[in-house]
Amino acid sequence: IQHHREIHVVMGNEACDLDSTVSALALAYFLAQSSPAPGAAFVPVLNIPRADFALRTETTFLLRDQGVPAASLVFRDEIDLAGLHHAGLLSLTLVDHHVLPRADAALEEAVVEVLDHRPLERARDPPCRVTVEPVGSCATLVTERIAQGPPGLLDRTTAALLHGTILLDCINLSPAAGKVTPRDEACVALLEERFPELPPRDSVFGALQAAKFDVSGLTTEQMLRKDLKVLSSDELVLAISGVYVDLETFLLRPGLLQDLDAFCQARGYAGLVAMTVAFNERHEPTRKLAVYSRCEALRGTLCRALEEATAPSLHLQPLPSPWPCVGAFAQGNALASRKKVLPVLRAAL
Repeated sequence: IQHHREIHVVMGNEACDLDSTVSALALAYFLAQSSPAPGAAFVPVLNIPRADFALRTETTFLLRDQGVPAASLVFRDEIDLAGLHHAGLLSLTLVDHHVLPRADAALEEAVVEVLDHRPLERARDPPCRVTVEPVGSCATLVTERIAQGPPGLLDRTTAALLHGTILLDCINLSPAAGKVTPRDEACVALLEERFPELPPRDSVFGALQAAKFDVSGLTTEQMLRKDLKVLSSDELVLAISGVYVDLETFLLRPGLLQDLDAFCQARGYAGLVAMTVAFNERHEPTRKLAVYSRCEALRGTLCRALEEATAPSLHLQPLPSPWPCVGAFAQGNALASRKKVLPVLRAAL
């Protein structure tokens, strides 16, 4: 701000999973190399505080594996986006999301480009460039963008980051998991063709999956924060956490109820939906749900909305719960990931 230097920030969503992180890093790097006479500095920003980075176990693993030091990353609490925007110096490209949360609403006018793979919730006015395509991984859209650019800009490190991310997001390109599209497959093939020394898919996916599901050292609070989305209405705020252990194991954690109470009270959440996922050796997911709220009416509303959902139908079966304020379900429709369940919960709020 003091030097009146323009900054072009590339930023993923607040969950800051591997896809958001790698998409931001790779696209910012590409823009920095390919923009003619750039007046702005291109800065990828990881949309979490630095203190939360250790919770993203698959991301820390892949970046460390590719020799990208954490010290060279910029986190959300290390850059004053509001100050830059107020000074008229901020351009913002959004990857892996296209609607800023309410707290960032003032930054909307700085958005110049969107790359996302979720259904479009709101249109954007020109000249904002919008690429929203139903692929398995936002990293696929970034790979396509780089492949369309000047030749020679894709290096092995970037290729390895994109390759690993698409494989993890698309469950090793397994059709049974219901996430992969032909474009994801094409991008993985393109990266392997240009960099034949990339490790085999099975070993890349296996290492990343193991790192993602390694929550052994995390507290319940850290497990809930590891992959957290937040929905809010005028009256209520609801947390939706992706949890990487089996539901029964999660519900029997020592002190779970006190931990759920403390987690929601500290952040002002009226309730929490924990979506657990585990995979068998054929990469097929098993999904289960826990709905927690001290407010019986809210808990009942959320449980009913999930049980009666038709787009998609979740095929829920009630499971025994050790806690009266926690509803538990097995989810028969294992292809309905959190991305598909969020609109059901948003409508219920």
